Amino acid sequence: MTQHTVLFQTHVDAGGRMVDFAGWQMPLHYGSQLEEHHAVRRGAGLFDVSHMCAIDLQGPQAEAFLRGLLANDIGRVADGRAMYSCMLNAQGGVIDDLIVYRRGAEDFRLVVNAGTAEKDIAWIEEQAAEAGLAPQVRRDLGILALQGPQAAALLPQAGLDAALSEAAVALKPFGCVGAGDTLLGRTGYTGEDGFEIIAPLETLPALWQALTAAGAQPCGLGARDTLRLEAGMALYGQDMDETVSPLAAGLGWTVAWEPAERDFVGRAALQAQREAADQPRLVGLVLEDRGVLRAHQVVHTLAGEGEITSGGFAPTLERSIALARIPRAASAEPGSEVEVAVRNRRLRARIVKYPFVRHGQSKLD
Repeated sequence: MTQHTVLFQTHVDAGGRMVDFAGWQMPLHYGSQLEEHHAVRRGAGLFDVSHMCAIDLQGPQAEAFLRGLLANDIGRVADGRAMYSCMLNAQGGVIDDLIVYRRGAEDFRLVVNAGTAEKDIAWIEEQAAEAGLAPQVRRDLGILALQGPQAAALLPQAGLDAALSEAAVALKPFGCVGAGDTLLGRTGYTGEDGFEIIAPLETLPALWQALTAAGAQPCGLGARDTLRLEAGMALYGQDMDETVSPLAAGLGWTVAWEPAERDFVGRAALQAQREAADQPRLVGLVLEDRGVLRAHQVVHTLAGEGEITSGGFAPTLERSIALARIPRAASAEPGSEVEVAVRNRRLRARIVKYPFVRHGQSKLD
């Protein structure tokens, strides 16, 4: 059954081109994906990401449970901070990548991806039942993402409680602050400054109207994807899935190995992979010839074949870029050349460090 966010009619009325995404009708763009992309890099854009799902975990056992559920360690995170992590299966594959907001010592909010929400909920509830916890699936909440260098200037005009807005603007990256069910995190998926606003569904239309009236550009899924690719951020289902380890997805930095006695789900499998040192590497590519890099194109290296996981045209750079998984034995040094099979031709590409863009500026050499 197709699902609609509370802002569906708002998107339609604004001229949004609606498409199916993970069973939800979502705006791809509102006329120009390119303009929306540049608005986020240069000003501020507003995304409806209410298709994603918030899950609350509370109680004296919540921290210990999350320390066993996730590859990253929430025990290292102070109250009022957020953490990015992968949630793994026993084989070390990624069930989902998610953000955990630590609202208090015994109060946590997880935000999971739309396409994996139902399996995530089932997995978390299964694990939580053994720990005597009862996760709350917050389908009464929606999420807006206000992103761009002007996000902090626009947030106070959203119509939120003035003290809450002031506290949010004062946050450092990956900080969070809340009042009641509303939670604001200085997080995002674009490589720019910005805020995720998690709030009761009935408040979202007014928030959307206030922020767009203040100058935030409505943005759809198309710009979200080009922005996150430029920022070198992984997309579930493309750059990783249940068959791919975080060590093969460029997400080894999200695995907290210490303390050694913390036995999270998938740790044994990851430890074996780490010791074998045989997992492929995720690298950034910039196309040197004319063409466009796309997911699933074959990458030819001197050590064998790899594959592009995410690729496309980067509007900020006016270049074609990609994330690609290549054999571990292949050179991953910036400047190393590879060839990509594009329509029966082999095009030259160069390995680069990612992110490709950060805070609106090219990071390419």
